[in-house]
Amino acid sequence: MRILVILFLVFIVGSLGSSLYYLYKDRGASHRVVKALTVRVGLSIFLFVILMVSYRLGLITGHL
Repeated sequence: MRILVILFLVFIVGSLGSSLYYLYKDRGASHRVVKALTVRVGLSIFLFVILMVSYRLGLITGHL
């Protein structure tokens, strides 16, 4: 589970980096920045759902 979370975080940061690259390269001429940020938000929401479902099923536990 830990590897899956780290992998998702790497993809999220990569998508954020690509949107920054497109922002400077295209100068607002295309919609690639919006698409990259949409992918980042989608990955973040999906990761959150995976973590919540995993917690609910008992695959991960909280530390108190």
